[in-house]
Amino acid sequence: MNHIALSLRDVYFNKRTGRLVFKRGPVLKYFFFQKGFLIQVKTNQEEERLGEVLFKLERISKEDHARMDTFIEPNVNLGEVLRNGGIISEQDLDDALTYQMRETALNTFPFFDAEISFQEHEDFSARPGDSKISVPFLIEYGIRRMQFDPILKSFMGARVPFLKRKSYAYLLTPDEKEILDRITGDVAAETLVLSLTAPAEFFWKSLYLFYCLDVVDFRAAKEEEAAGRREQPPAANGNGAPAEISEVLALRETMASKTFYQILELEKSAGEEEIKKAYFQLARRFHPDRFSRSVVSQYRTQIDEVFDAITNAYRVLINKDKRRAYDSGTGLEAHEDFQDVIKTADIKFRQGKTLYSQERYDEAVSLLEEAIRLRRDKGDYFLLLAMAESKVSGYLKKAEEDFHKAIRLEPWNPEGHIGLGRLYKNEGLTTKAAKQFEKALEADPDHAKAREEYEDLTKGRKAKGLKGLFSSDLFGSKKKKK
Repeated sequence: MNHIALSLRDVYFNKRTGRLVFKRGPVLKYFFFQKGFLIQVKTNQEEERLGEVLFKLERISKEDHARMDTFIEPNVNLGEVLRNGGIISEQDLDDALTYQMRETALNTFPFFDAEISFQEHEDFSARPGDSKISVPFLIEYGIRRMQFDPILKSFMGARVPFLKRKSYAYLLTPDEKEILDRITGDVAAETLVLSLTAPAEFFWKSLYLFYCLDVVDFRAAKEEEAAGRREQPPAANGNGAPAEISEVLALRETMASKTFYQILELEKSAGEEEIKKAYFQLARRFHPDRFSRSVVSQYRTQIDEVFDAITNAYRVLINKDKRRAYDSGTGLEAHEDFQDVIKTADIKFRQGKTLYSQERYDEAVSLLEEAIRLRRDKGDYFLLLAMAESKVSGYLKKAEEDFHKAIRLEPWNPEGHIGLGRLYKNEGLTTKAAKQFEKALEADPDHAKAREEYEDLTKGRKAKGLKGLFSSDLFGSKKKKK
């Protein structure tokens, strides 16, 4: 089977450097890799060329797009010509090249009949400033958006999947993880699919995703495989579960049938202060941080779903316009497709958070931007994105902008001011940094790190007149503005 995901798997996990050639009829694309990372593309598809991408992203005017041929110079990249000529900025070029690489690659995923080859170039290297695209995220997104093809079943059906590495298992959805949990290493895929309730097409795409992410591998089936089947593990439903998680499981089972008012345990006539109080009380009970590590590792999906539902109900009811639309049944929040968007965005956010904790900041930025494209009303999304961007060379201006967005969305949260203050401090802007730490202390006078940073910059002088406006110990010692 010739498919781009198989080639990307080989290039990435073997850390290969060179050029991948994709040819299908008149379509010709070149993908350049450095130690497994995609760094450049060339394509003969008009809609994928840099000029078209810049116009699509609204980074160049209609007039400049119409005269794009006049910018072409021999042996000079078009992007460099446009940047050096002041037509686009360095950030415009970086964004366009990243988009071009991603979309050019993703557009190859629907096809299983292309000619694909890889040419090693040991001395091939990226130029300074070249963006790097994480291949596992291309694989994940590409397989998810492609249509099922029966060739997948032919490719994997008679083979026995077994667990391999867990590095990228965090990219999987809860439904996919349920399938992964059933893989025992002694049952052929065509037998395994018969024991599952998941749709067959979903199973084959999921199994292909597992393989291309190197989460599973295959070996040839044995005739005696059926004798080695293991009993299907029972779904978590609270039976025999630790006492501390029973309340979460009980709420999760009834959550889908509850209104936002019922989730927050409120009457429909509840006022703003009642909504706030109810949210903080429930958040203290159901926040992931209050459960033991062993429980969180086993019931992470259930805990996150419950806490996300509580938070979403609060965000809708605390906003007068959204609440009015929800009550009338016209708000998007009331519809199933919007709930799917919320769920997808939160999965992307949690994946980005995992990458950030692993210090894989470039990959975290890419995933968090995906989350924000789905939901632009989440201050914690912008905050984590800004923190990741502040760790990546060339992203400092973008980090500053995203810290400001986080602060606008959650003015009561001192962490946005602290992050922005540290960014200014690292750049030598001590006056601006001190101002941000002072604002953090206005939100939370007891924040030890903010006070330490402030006093360090002001040589021990104490902030004056710093009073918290609304106190809650839900996430440490945050203060919320009335």
